[in-house]
Amino acid sequence: MLEKNTIDHETAVLIGVMNKDQNEEKVTEYLDELEFLTYTAGGEVLKRFVQRIDLPNPKTFIGSGKMQEVEAYVKENDIGSVIFDDELTPGQQRNIEKQLKCKILDRTSLILDIFAQRAQTSYARTQVELAQYEYLLPRLTGLWTHLDKQRGGIGMRGPGEREIETDRRIVRDRISLLKQKLTKVDKQMETQRGNRGALVRVALVGYTNVGKSTIMNVVSKSEVFAENKLFATVDTTVRKVVIGNLPFLLSDTVGFIRKLPTQLVESFKSTLDEVREADLLLHVVDISHASFEDHIESVNQTLAEIKSSDKKIIMVFNKIDKYKHETIDEDDLVTERTSKHFTLEEWKKTWMKRVGDNAIFISAINQENFEDFRKRVYDEVKNIHITRFPYNDFLYPENLDEY
Repeated sequence: MLEKNTIDHETAVLIGVMNKDQNEEKVTEYLDELEFLTYTAGGEVLKRFVQRIDLPNPKTFIGSGKMQEVEAYVKENDIGSVIFDDELTPGQQRNIEKQLKCKILDRTSLILDIFAQRAQTSYARTQVELAQYEYLLPRLTGLWTHLDKQRGGIGMRGPGEREIETDRRIVRDRISLLKQKLTKVDKQMETQRGNRGALVRVALVGYTNVGKSTIMNVVSKSEVFAENKLFATVDTTVRKVVIGNLPFLLSDTVGFIRKLPTQLVESFKSTLDEVREADLLLHVVDISHASFEDHIESVNQTLAEIKSSDKKIIMVFNKIDKYKHETIDEDDLVTERTSKHFTLEEWKKTWMKRVGDNAIFISAINQENFEDFRKRVYDEVKNIHITRFPYNDFLYPENLDEY
């Protein structure tokens, strides 16, 4: 649980469910992440509710008894938002709002809200707005009060449109306009990528809040925004970097997350094009996080979705300065040793067996092992460059210390 902040934040409660796919440990882990998302959005979590349920209630997602428990807590503590870890149907969201009489969010709408806060460029804001409208469209319940019915008049005889139909038409028109705007900018960005010439392209990818922007700042000596919150970076940043005498382009891309909204994957298609068109991916992992292996799997799934899983990938295990393994008391004859008890050296051996020298362990914030990291990136970029321009082989030394 996060420590409570003295700043006046909107209060919230979280709701998760246990089922055959999510045991208690997994639900706790998901709710930890949901709480961090809530904190990032500016909220303060006061309580969590968890229910064991095989299938979601079609009307209220959770059972009536648990819903009454939540309702009592919400009223007693004047809660501003109730946030579900799983996506709600439009009908469920309407029913829950009627009963609880407060703001109802799910993981998807919470992530969209954070993206809306974090988007800095006009392009990113347009992408987020499109995703929000596509999420909103099936959930319209007359959110505006501009019309009850359109009145009759010259050329407008008859009953007119109901408010909900008008709202849907407005949103569909807005979605169409935003898609046209993005298509135009996409073509401009494609031209920009084409104008970058034959420079090798390297992209930082990984789960959200693993330190990609910190690595970007150290390698490129730039000032990309970095913060210990989820989705600190939404806009893609591209910098020209020189290691030794070898220039290449380095991209800092938006972080991935479990249960990433499909609307965002589609809306950020061009942002993810930086990953698709990269020659080399640096998959950054927060090894200090207890679920870093799950994070790796989530990123690999997203890479597969955008058809980028076959690219050359270097695994960059970051935050080794924060890594702590669990220990077992010598007198404990019950606890079974698992990967949570691995030392850092054991993890190094494990990943070296899996991917060979395509794994490196660093601390970006302390720049620990950073020269090894730079050398590994240099060697890979050099190999790609020589393959592309074999006559330049003599330009690149084996030893970076020569520069």
